[in-house]
Amino acid sequence: MGTPSPRAMLVLAVALTRLSASHAAYGQPNFIIILADDVGWGDLGANWAETTETPHLDELAAEGTRFVDFHSAASTCSPSRASLLTGRLGARNGVTHNFAVTSVGGLPLNETTLAEVLREAGYSTGAIGKWHLGHHGRHHPSFRGFDYYFGIPYSHDMGCTDTPGYNLPPCPPCPQHGVAARIARKDCYTDVALPLFENVTIVQQPVDLSSLTARYAQEAARFIRRASDGGRPFFLYLALAHMHVPLGVPPASGRGIYGAALSEMDALVGWIKRVADSHGKGNTLLWFAGDNGPWAQKCKLAGRPGPFVGAWQRQRGGSSAKQTTWEGGHRVPALAYWPGRIPAKRTSLALLSTLDIFPTLVALAGAALPANRRFDGLDVSPVLFGWSDEGHKVLLHPNSGAAGKDGAIQALRLAQYKAFYTTGGAMACDGSIGPAEHHEPPLIFNLDRDIQEQEPLDVASREYQAVLPAISRAYAQALEDIATDNVSVADYSKDPAATPCCNARHVACRCHVPDAAILDRRTESRATRLCL
Repeated sequence: MGTPSPRAMLVLAVALTRLSASHAAYGQPNFIIILADDVGWGDLGANWAETTETPHLDELAAEGTRFVDFHSAASTCSPSRASLLTGRLGARNGVTHNFAVTSVGGLPLNETTLAEVLREAGYSTGAIGKWHLGHHGRHHPSFRGFDYYFGIPYSHDMGCTDTPGYNLPPCPPCPQHGVAARIARKDCYTDVALPLFENVTIVQQPVDLSSLTARYAQEAARFIRRASDGGRPFFLYLALAHMHVPLGVPPASGRGIYGAALSEMDALVGWIKRVADSHGKGNTLLWFAGDNGPWAQKCKLAGRPGPFVGAWQRQRGGSSAKQTTWEGGHRVPALAYWPGRIPAKRTSLALLSTLDIFPTLVALAGAALPANRRFDGLDVSPVLFGWSDEGHKVLLHPNSGAAGKDGAIQALRLAQYKAFYTTGGAMACDGSIGPAEHHEPPLIFNLDRDIQEQEPLDVASREYQAVLPAISRAYAQALEDIATDNVSVADYSKDPAATPCCNARHVACRCHVPDAAILDRRTESRATRLCL
C-alpha cells in the first residue's frame, strides 16, 4: 500500500542480498511459533516492571529481540489466528469473527496456510493447542497443511469439563452418569464436553484441564524430537490455552489465580526453549506473541494491558482491550529468539504485526508466497536480524466485535498517529459496554505523546490538519486495495451435527482413552474417530 521511499528500497535490496547469502550458508531453519491467548502487553516482565511471574520469557527477551510496537491482526480468536496463518486480514481471508462449536465451515479452503507452504518446501509441520479455524470436514488442521495435530479445536471454555477451573462467572462441571445438565448459565457450555484431538481422533472428552499444559509440553517435545531425528526442518505452531479462561492453576502464595497461571505459561515457554536448544541450537527461530489483548470482562482473571488503557473509551464506558481497536486490544507482547542470528538484548521499535509471520517464515525457508492474492504482512527478516528497524508504514485494525460490522477496517496506524473512524468498547469488568460511535473526520491520537489514547488531537490544530490528508489517502488506498483483491468468504453456517462428539450415546458425548493408550500408538486404531 503506497510506494516505498528510495531509502526503504535500498534497505530492502541490501537485506535481500544478505538474506540470500544467509540462506545459502545456513539452509532451512526450524520454526517455532508460540501464540499465547488473551495475554496482555503488560503480562511480560520485560515490558512491565510490575509483572514478576515471567522469568523464562524475560530470559528469552534478554537472549533475543523484544518488539514493543507489535500488534495482533485482530483482537479476537478466530480472525487473529486466520491472519497469522495466511498473512491476510479477515477482510481478505473471510474470517471476520469467531467460529462456533456447531460451525460447518472455517478458514476458507481456497486460502493457503503457512503450514501448506512450508510442507511443500520440505518441512515437517505440527500444530499443538487451540485451532479455532474450523473443525468439521476439510477445515480440520489435519487437512490444512499440518502433518500432526494435538489439541482442542476451539477455545477451552467452549465445552464443559470435569475440572472447570477458574472462570467468571464460574461454570459447572459436565453432567455425569446419564444425568443431563439442569443448570443453565450464561456463557457456560453444559451439554457437550470439551474434546481433545490427536489428528482426527478424539482421544479425550471431556478434556482434563489440570493436565493439559503437561500434555502440550510432552507432545511439543515429541514432535521436535521426531522431526529432528528425521532430518527435516520443522514448523511447530504451538497455540497455548494460556491466558484464556478458564484458568486451571490453583493460586500460589502471593500470586493469585492469574499470576499462578501466568507463571505456568512462562515455565512452559521455558521448557520449549530448552527442548529446541537441545536439538540444534542456532538453527531454530522461536517467535512468541499474543493473539489479542486481555479479556477485561473477566476482571481479576484478565491480563495486564500495561500503559495501553484506552482512556478515551474508558471515560465513555466499556473495555478498551480484547475485541476493540484500542491499543489494549491488539498491542501484544512479542519476542524473537534465534541464537547467533537474532541480536540479543535488543529492543525494536518497528511497527510489526502477527501478519508478518507468514511472509517472513516463507522467505526464510526459501519458499514463495502463494500467487493471485495480496498480503497485508511484510517479510520483516531485516528487522529480526537487526539490519533495519523499519516495519509497516501503515497498519490496519479491523473491528473484532466491539462496534460495527465484523472485520471492517475501523482504525489505521500511520507512523506515530492512530486514526479511528469507528470506536466502541467491549464489555468491561463492571458490565458496561461503550456505544459505537462513527467519526468523520476521524479521531486522531499522537501515540508518541499519548500512549494511553486519552486526548485526540484538536481537529482545528495545525498538527491535525497536517496529518489528516496522509491518513485519508492511506485509508482510501487500503480499502481500494482490499476491494480489488482476491477476497474469500467464510461459511459461518451452523449444524448441531458438526459438533465434535466422541460418543453420542453418552451424556455430554463423554468418552475417555487412557493416557497409556494415547502414548502407545499401537492402540490408536481402537480410539474413537470423529466422522469428518
